[in-house]
Amino acid sequence: MNTSRRSFMIFGIGMSSTLWLTRARADLPHLSESDPAAAAVGYKEDAAKIDKTKYPNFAADQNCANCSLYQGKSSDAWGGCTLFNGKLVAGKGWCASWTNM
Repeated sequence: MNTSRRSFMIFGIGMSSTLWLTRARADLPHLSESDPAAAAVGYKEDAAKIDKTKYPNFAADQNCANCSLYQGKSSDAWGGCTLFNGKLVAGKGWCASWTNM
């Protein structure tokens, strides 16, 4: 096997894996605000709906997409979260576990 063919095969396998992981992540269910784990940390799909009296540490510029626990791109509408394995959270959402990147 020459270098060009080997590079092509490695690239092809990498692209296939990336597509599979993207598709697998897209198939995950969205976290519901009524999920007990979500409710325990005050998760809301829209950070604009956070009760600021109940969560005084909330700041208007905080959302899931700019939290260090978010497992997606900041531009993704939905992404994984290390708190909620197997479910996607809204990028514009928020919970009391928000941490700075």
